[in-house]
Amino acid sequence: MTTLSKGANIPVTATATRAVLEWPAGGGVPDVDASALLLGRDGRVRSDGDFVFYNQPRHASGAVSHAGKRPGADTVDVDLSALGPEIDRVVLCASADGGTFGQVPGLRLRLLDAASGAELARFEIAAATETALVGGELYRRAGGWKFRAVGQGYASGLAGLATDFGISVDDAPPPAAAPVPVPPVPAQVPPPPAHAPAAQVPGEERLPVEMRERLSLRKEQVRVSLSKHGLPRVSARVVLVLDASGSMSGLYRRGTVAGVVERMVAVAAQLDDDGRMQAWTFASNAARLPDLAIGELPDWIRLHVRVGQLYGFGRRKPPKGHLPGQVDMRAVGIQNEEQKVIAEVRDFVRAHPLPEPTLVLFFSDGGVHRNREIEQELRAAADEPVFWQFVGLGRSDYGVLERFDTMPGRRVDNVGFFAVDDIEKIADQELYDRVLSEFPSWLRAARQAGILN
Repeated sequence: MTTLSKGANIPVTATATRAVLEWPAGGGVPDVDASALLLGRDGRVRSDGDFVFYNQPRHASGAVSHAGKRPGADTVDVDLSALGPEIDRVVLCASADGGTFGQVPGLRLRLLDAASGAELARFEIAAATETALVGGELYRRAGGWKFRAVGQGYASGLAGLATDFGISVDDAPPPAAAPVPVPPVPAQVPPPPAHAPAAQVPGEERLPVEMRERLSLRKEQVRVSLSKHGLPRVSARVVLVLDASGSMSGLYRRGTVAGVVERMVAVAAQLDDDGRMQAWTFASNAARLPDLAIGELPDWIRLHVRVGQLYGFGRRKPPKGHLPGQVDMRAVGIQNEEQKVIAEVRDFVRAHPLPEPTLVLFFSDGGVHRNREIEQELRAAADEPVFWQFVGLGRSDYGVLERFDTMPGRRVDNVGFFAVDDIEKIADQELYDRVLSEFPSWLRAARQAGILN
């Protein structure tokens, strides 16, 4: 049996699985219902028939079924061997009836081998004001299946969760009433838009057309992710931290890190209207990068998204091709020393206070070994107006970062973590949902604790 932290994943060799949601049923505890969504490679259902729940308990393929409920538990069976190649993921969901998940203590998701009953994985789920959530997901990877602990909540309830994946949810019909004459709307008055388009930030107009169009769409997707948590409008300073240790070299060479930077610019553009994002890189040492001005995004990526030079560490002359303003990556080194860059970012935030909170987007491929020092920095940072969102890029050994969700002794939970196998294959909306899944709950907790005004 493996206990997973949020974002962690394991391979699944069983051909058929049983997902069991469990909670301590009792007075004052909302009831919980389990459900499942069958998704294609585009991250959406093909039709409403791909939603399995208590009113539609069996998928047409027979591969997924709502297996029955008892007090304090609800179950979904997934026969992985019976899923056709068009199904790329099975998302395991939950909804709370008569309250929020903050009123459901001890909620957990257990994944079992359906044949033997052996427990394959366990995920202790924490939530607050959400009334629906994605507990975990079974997904294809490299010809096999894996299970990931997700724990993403939706304040908009099961309807909001379902529609996010392409399900059509009709509102219940209103009770019968006598018809009331309604004056027609004048033809010359158009209906109002569902929401105003995202405002441009300084420098956005200087981007190449295709990059500007991608940014505009991604800003809207960031807004949608925040709206799911009841925060369509929120302001924050956004800081980017990029791992440049030696093991990251392949991700830089393939353009993966450059792609991450472009996608994270949309978070900064939506949350911060000054058109700039502070950035650091780190390995053996930390280094402040030039601010990322959105209008300079193409050149910023080309000049500054770089891994350390693995040669010439003893030379004093700048490396060949080094341009003015660039960090000499030989000084950054090749090892993992996350605590140094965490300390530098904390110093920067204290030296440059703002009325808004700070969101740190921290990307690393693992190899964490300074667990005690990292824990000390992040525990001390719990009283500061900063939320630290760590994203693992496919390796392992994330150490203490995986344990912060369940680590006591802090006024608020100021750290989020999840890991992905291949971030390039994750759709933008799903990525923003994950990156922003814990930031809203931290905002509420930090305000209640007096950390934020």
